[in-house]
Amino acid sequence: MNGIPLLSIILLAPLVGALVIMALRQDRHIRVVAAVASAVSLVASLYVYANYDSARGGMQFTETVPWIDQLGVAYSLGVDGISLPLVLLTAIVIFAGVFASWTGIRERVKEFHVALLVLVTGVFGVFMARDLFFFLVFYEIAVIPMYILIAVWGSTRKLYGAMKLTIYLLVGSAFLIVGVIAVFLASGTGSFDIATLASVQYDEGFQKFAYLLFLFGFGVLAALWPFHTWSPDGHVAAPTAVSMLHAGVLMKLGAYGLLRVGLWVTPEGAQAWAPLVATLAVIGSVYGAMVAMAQRDMKFVIGYSSVSHMGFVLFGLAGINALSLNGAVTQMFAHGVMTALFFALVGLIYDKAHTRHMPDLGGLARQMPKVAAAFVIAGLASLGLPGLINFVAEFLIFVGSYQVYPVRAVLAVSSIVVTAAYVLRVAKWVFFGPPVEKWAGLTDARGVEMVPIVLLVGTLVFFGFFPSLMTGLIDTGIVSLLEHIGPIQLGGSF
Repeated sequence: MNGIPLLSIILLAPLVGALVIMALRQDRHIRVVAAVASAVSLVASLYVYANYDSARGGMQFTETVPWIDQLGVAYSLGVDGISLPLVLLTAIVIFAGVFASWTGIRERVKEFHVALLVLVTGVFGVFMARDLFFFLVFYEIAVIPMYILIAVWGSTRKLYGAMKLTIYLLVGSAFLIVGVIAVFLASGTGSFDIATLASVQYDEGFQKFAYLLFLFGFGVLAALWPFHTWSPDGHVAAPTAVSMLHAGVLMKLGAYGLLRVGLWVTPEGAQAWAPLVATLAVIGSVYGAMVAMAQRDMKFVIGYSSVSHMGFVLFGLAGINALSLNGAVTQMFAHGVMTALFFALVGLIYDKAHTRHMPDLGGLARQMPKVAAAFVIAGLASLGLPGLINFVAEFLIFVGSYQVYPVRAVLAVSSIVVTAAYVLRVAKWVFFGPPVEKWAGLTDARGVEMVPIVLLVGTLVFFGFFPSLMTGLIDTGIVSLLEHIGPIQLGGSF
């Protein structure tokens, strides 16, 4: 496979699929092309994941094509132990999302799949970009289509949810642009290459300023409390596949940006603000779990649950040690798969019952045993059951962060208790409560509806039983990052 631009294939397969779809008319052909395009990215991602040389580490499968020499901008791609799991996550979620939309999207099918594939192209680009200019370009490509997808094909308060999401994320992008320009000018390198920018020793005061800009910019997308309120509304309004990408992948862009750009380029700034990030992350995890407990709409439960679990990711990033950072990246992957499964199942129920209001449902395990079993597995992953990859991620985060923030770590663990309560409550209410006669005619998942369920459940279980295949790879990237930034002393009064 030497000489084959595998990363470009992963990146451009969805975009090529979108271009082909533009020339098609029949809905069936459109869905098939979308499935093939996402399958190409998934197969190539699996190949790259399986052939990454962990012993060598660092950026691999690199591609570089100069673009604007005067600004030092280049089309430069690469993956390491931090980004590669997230590339695989994106490929899994978009493939599952195409099949989750197979029967649910019936109007303007062409436009929906074009926007969906363009969005995922941007996501792939963010996780692969080694050039900060292209990082920003792909970041915006990933964010903008969300408005169209929610406003046109959404449901509950779709215009409100779409506009709120867009305003929040564009405000965050404004902070990012300022931060990127500031770093570029302060570096004096004349290059947007992230590794080159990270090699410069910036003034400590400048690093604190720049990281704060990154924290606002990336933190909004990562649902950092109190900038999280766009996220549950966006989840609820979005169609199923978009909810899967939104919670499963898009929110990870913010956390990844804080790690890849914030911590790597401005480590002293990250160190200075880490106690504040840890505090806000713990508040977000506890708050999200408590609010999820009070919801009646299944999508709102999962939406606030995502805020809670992203709090774990940010808490791990604030620990800045090998265990907590490894746990944070593993949690990005684990939460992405789990929440995509949740939204696929809720979307399936909504397509059949036309309601997500839990008091109206009950006893669905009789009519939908496969959906019920998959929901229970996702719920057990959410509360960190051993044997699923989420347990490994949360264990690493809490052990690593406890070394730095013991009180905050205890408070964060308490949110898992609340998570167990609301997950079991939803499962009992919707699937195992008294049967409701009006739902006697519902049918279980079948045919293409089983594709996302089997794929996502299989991923949770596989990496749960073989976690070293994930954590060992991630460790190569984390060790390299920590060697670069040097010794970190955390503490503080926040």
